[in-house]
Amino acid sequence: MMETTTLPFPTVSRRRDPREDGDGSLQVELDPSVKIGTAKVFAVYGKGGIGKSTTSSNLSVAFTKLGKRVLQIGCDPKHDSTFTLTKKLMPTVIDVLESVNFHAEELRVEDFVYEGYGGVMCVEAGGPPAGTGCGGYVVGQTVKLLKEHHLLEETDVVIFDVLGDVVCGGFAAPLQHADRALIVTANDFDSIFAMNRIVQAIGAKAKNYNVRLGGVIANRSNATDQIDKFNLATGLSNLARFPDLDAIRRSRLKKATLFEMGDDPEVLAVQQEYIRLAARLWAGVDPMPAVPMKDRDIFDLLGFD
Repeated sequence: MMETTTLPFPTVSRRRDPREDGDGSLQVELDPSVKIGTAKVFAVYGKGGIGKSTTSSNLSVAFTKLGKRVLQIGCDPKHDSTFTLTKKLMPTVIDVLESVNFHAEELRVEDFVYEGYGGVMCVEAGGPPAGTGCGGYVVGQTVKLLKEHHLLEETDVVIFDVLGDVVCGGFAAPLQHADRALIVTANDFDSIFAMNRIVQAIGAKAKNYNVRLGGVIANRSNATDQIDKFNLATGLSNLARFPDLDAIRRSRLKKATLFEMGDDPEVLAVQQEYIRLAARLWAGVDPMPAVPMKDRDIFDLLGFD
């Protein structure tokens, strides 16, 4: 008889009625004891490779320029959300939990929280081993650790930088904590198609949680004509636009934020756009009751006549 091996990685079995968060879906339920508290919480989503980590890190720094205390949580097994802030790849919460056999009481703050550029506090949640576990568990354990060490009591803004355009129950878990979800997109079909799926996921979570859609961030986009078509059809609008500048690419290679890339007029303009976006988000943006499109309708809508 073949022996089976039980992985040490815990799993989540608590689920809501599948009908509550969308027909046929299974959603990981939020443990009410791990709610974040008084900080303003933003979850950043978008197509894989669209620049969510660049956007999140620069937005985090922009909030610090406004005098806010910021915590950025990377939710990707690559754990590279915060490396432009910390100048290194940090160990993940799952890494450090595994190192103590998941006895969280043995961890110290410095084991999983690092201070980055501008004073941004940085955490990399990581992800479960491939093919096992659940991303929702990872997010839940990360927030639980932060609460147990009282780090959230001293935070004004929390930014979740979330893996790609995966909208399963696990990686949609940050939506259970967020006040506003932000979607990063480019002015192309694939990015907008992914955005439509994310709009669906946000709508599903909004049935049971406080999260609402905050708006669209156009990234690597010198024009927004295709985004504007989609926004008009669904009820979305743009919060900010960041052009396709080589300085942005070089900032990643230098392991630096755009706020460390000198005083070139184009770079200064992007820095000011990030600060403007942070100020707008801090003041509060009204929720957008967007209605996602059918896949076929997106094909018919986008493109040149």
